[in-house]
Amino acid sequence: MGKIEEANKQLITDFMKTFSTGNIDAFMEYMSDSATWWVAGTIEGISGEKNMKEFRGMNSGIATSTKTGAISLTPLAMTAEGGRVAVETESYAELSNGRVYNNIYHFLFEVEDGKIQKVKEFLDTEHTRAVFLG
Repeated sequence: MGKIEEANKQLITDFMKTFSTGNIDAFMEYMSDSATWWVAGTIEGISGEKNMKEFRGMNSGIATSTKTGAISLTPLAMTAEGGRVAVETESYAELSNGRVYNNIYHFLFEVEDGKIQKVKEFLDTEHTRAVFLG
């Protein structure tokens, strides 16, 4: 694996660690201003493609529903090729409503010039709907 792939894997690892703290300003630093974040499914307010302003807003709302102000993301396996990094990930959060959010994801990150440019998030949408909207 080349230096670019190693650097991109490290960037995504660092992003997930920072995301897990709930510090929105800090994890937004990893994102390009023109980045997009797409979430699979048909969950109102969550699914579909978001620009960075919409992505920040969605995360602000989610953070207020958790006990710690964050959803922790743990990368389980990672594959990188060129500017693309694929990551199998597990999340965990205890919500203020007493529910536990523990989902499994496949993320595809596209990295350009050391910033995340595009994200596709595939997850168990039924679990997300049950925990956050149920």
